[in-house]
Amino acid sequence: MTAEDSVHWSPYDWGVWQDPYPTYRRLREEAPLYYNAEHDFYAVTRFSDIDQGLPNWQTFSSVRGGILELIKSGIEIPPGTLIFEDPPIHDIHRRLLARVFTPRRISALEPRVREFCTRTLDPLVGENRFDLVESLGNQMPMRVIGMLLGIPEADQEAIRESVDDALRTEAGGQMDLKDGENLSNEMFRDYIDWRANNPSDDLMTELLNAEFEDENGTTRTLTHDEVLTYVTVVAGAGNETTGRLIGWMGSVLAQHPGQRRELVEDASLIPGAIEELLRYEPTGHAIARYVTKDTTLHGQTVPEGSAIIFIVAAANRDDRLYTDPDRFDIHRKMSQQLTFGLGPHYCLGAALARLEARVATEEVLKRFPEWDVDWDNTKLAQTSTVRGWETLPLVVG
Repeated sequence: MTAEDSVHWSPYDWGVWQDPYPTYRRLREEAPLYYNAEHDFYAVTRFSDIDQGLPNWQTFSSVRGGILELIKSGIEIPPGTLIFEDPPIHDIHRRLLARVFTPRRISALEPRVREFCTRTLDPLVGENRFDLVESLGNQMPMRVIGMLLGIPEADQEAIRESVDDALRTEAGGQMDLKDGENLSNEMFRDYIDWRANNPSDDLMTELLNAEFEDENGTTRTLTHDEVLTYVTVVAGAGNETTGRLIGWMGSVLAQHPGQRRELVEDASLIPGAIEELLRYEPTGHAIARYVTKDTTLHGQTVPEGSAIIFIVAAANRDDRLYTDPDRFDIHRKMSQQLTFGLGPHYCLGAALARLEARVATEEVLKRFPEWDVDWDNTKLAQTSTVRGWETLPLVVG
């Protein structure tokens, strides 16, 4: 094979980003350990490699970030940014968030999530077309995060736009980290200060008042700066990804009208369909790590100090694990998919994302059992980290 024929991938290749799955297939077969010299990173794509690698925080560390730009930047990450920490400090901070980000609190949101969907979708009934992303996908996740955190609805749109702007790139470009300012959203600080004097039944109040034993053995509560970091993590992690998931629901079900009809006729199939959608079109395609020591993969040495990318979207279509993996099948029986990660950093918001996607799908299908997509007017969002629709006009009726 000549150099011209060899497979090439980077998170900044806008051409590949349009449909990365053929490239992922080639990477799994031709270059299971891939090296990109231009951007100086390694990548793995097979399920078994990612299944073993992601939990191995001793070798593949999170302390320098979870995206390539962040690892390469050398930016100092604020303490308490648990998604960018390793055990044991990560475990202390994660336990604290898990104590307040409970299944009870998440399930209690369902009536409010459903009410928001009703309020959003009912005015669209009778229209012959609408943009699913603009109408629902862009709005719903931050509204739900706002409910969880206790942020007034009138202020949630500005926060959503701030989070989206932090992720957006030019085609072929990288995230502008602006000396780290994207790592904490100062827009939340006023809410935290206000909530400290006006407690309520929300996550922000719980974080302000929760006592825990820190890494020094001191029992204390979080400082306002620490709460700001937690709130920024919760808001950023669930906004863009869940919104794009709703968009994929619209496009994938349009491409599979028979399976959509099954969901209309039997809503009990929807949770399984969401799981298959998460496997088939994950919104976050890759998780980056910093290599702490020389390690061998596929007979090659990955040197200490390298950046490595675990391409979970490629692993989710590995035919070593899944039968006919490029086929969308709401009846698929699967033991595992990697969209929410694995190991210490398994996504704390997975249950919330599943709830939002399920309720959104139920409410859309109730009102619009059939639709087509105006493909000529769709547009993929330009980010190096999250893949999904920026516009998705549906033709209904």
